[in-house]
Amino acid sequence: MKVAIIGGGAAGMSCASRIKRLRPDWDVKVFEKSPYVSHAPCGIPFYVSGIVDSINNLCSYDIDFFRERRGIDVLTRTEVLEVGDGELHVLRDGRKERFEWDKLLFATGARAAPLNVQCEEIEGVLCVHYIENGEKVKRLVKNCRSIVIVGSGYIGVEMAEAISRLGKNVVLIEKEEYPLPEYDVEIGSVLKERLQKVVNARFSEKVEAIEGKDRVERVVTDKGEYRCDMVISAIGSQPNIELAKQLGVKLGKTGAIAVNSRMQTNIENVYSAGDCAETTNIITGKPDWIPLAVPANKMGYVAGVNISGFEMEFPGALRSQITGFYDLEIGRAGLSEKEAKMHGFETISVTITTKSTARYIPNGDITVKMVSDVDGRVLGVQCIGKGVAKRIYAASSLLYKKAMVEDFFFADLPYFPPESRVWDPLVVCARNLFRKLGIP
Repeated sequence: MKVAIIGGGAAGMSCASRIKRLRPDWDVKVFEKSPYVSHAPCGIPFYVSGIVDSINNLCSYDIDFFRERRGIDVLTRTEVLEVGDGELHVLRDGRKERFEWDKLLFATGARAAPLNVQCEEIEGVLCVHYIENGEKVKRLVKNCRSIVIVGSGYIGVEMAEAISRLGKNVVLIEKEEYPLPEYDVEIGSVLKERLQKVVNARFSEKVEAIEGKDRVERVVTDKGEYRCDMVISAIGSQPNIELAKQLGVKLGKTGAIAVNSRMQTNIENVYSAGDCAETTNIITGKPDWIPLAVPANKMGYVAGVNISGFEMEFPGALRSQITGFYDLEIGRAGLSEKEAKMHGFETISVTITTKSTARYIPNGDITVKMVSDVDGRVLGVQCIGKGVAKRIYAASSLLYKKAMVEDFFFADLPYFPPESRVWDPLVVCARNLFRKLGIP
């Protein structure tokens, strides 16, 4: 059996590894355009700041591991040009080649969303969405004094910290009123205040042009202009679906590839997983596009099981995320309140700020927002401050099981004075929701 996997990122390599484990005699080929596989572009800010020494450390395993230990035929620096029924046409080492397949996985991931402004492609304007850009970003930053970052999502915030730690002048431009726009204002406002103490953070401001002759010189917005030596675009991503469309693969409402719970597309023996594919949002029960590493790995695993002829279903994802900015940890699981309302939920919410540890061992504050529906099902949790990760881990586990407010209240979260409180912030939020829900 010949299996072709387009894309050597999280989903692609997870799928390939599972197939070779279950069907060691099958011919599994991975086609990857970049020089890397099993890569983690989300680690680029930490490479730029110097926390990570080598770009190679952002790959879970090297290519030889997959080739020699797992028997996967990995073809890097290989661009798939055309996908046909049972065949692929690729460009490899400057030559066009043809490969046959019996089963196919699209794991083509996502690409950086374009700024769509004048001179976006001039020298010195780039993004960190691709791992191969990591070296270039680090090299350019070293010789720059002023850098403009467009977008204050996860990558924008993390790059702002990374570059400011290098002593550079950073201007962060965001068209929305608060950073991390997917979050609610109670969380975004805390981060906004912290950002403005460290970098020149400009909100409610839209980029209109990027100007320069031989290389970038300035960014022009609807409120002014900023001279700079470099621009980093961090405004989000889009699913890579062009190759799938060639084959007639159906797209979902989100614009990503539509798949069922077994990662099957509408075409027999053709599957999709990772950042190019839709999944189910566990809270809404609706199709959603959740381009994150954790669900991508699991989607690839499930695809590998099913391609191998066994049965496994992927239940969906929660959009659980954690990031940070200097001394602040930030995280969420499930829906924000504005997202919940957008999906038609009638919401109830509480926001608290409290200590993350016992009072006699002060270790900073944590702000927690919990959102439920009027029947008491918790829809989402957001946190910012100290001790965020452990609360998001707990919330993710409970939300996965469609927990009610009572479940959050009675969750037996352990007490250890240096790390947690007897009344954990999650429990306090649930207790406050009791009052709004009319629970004694």
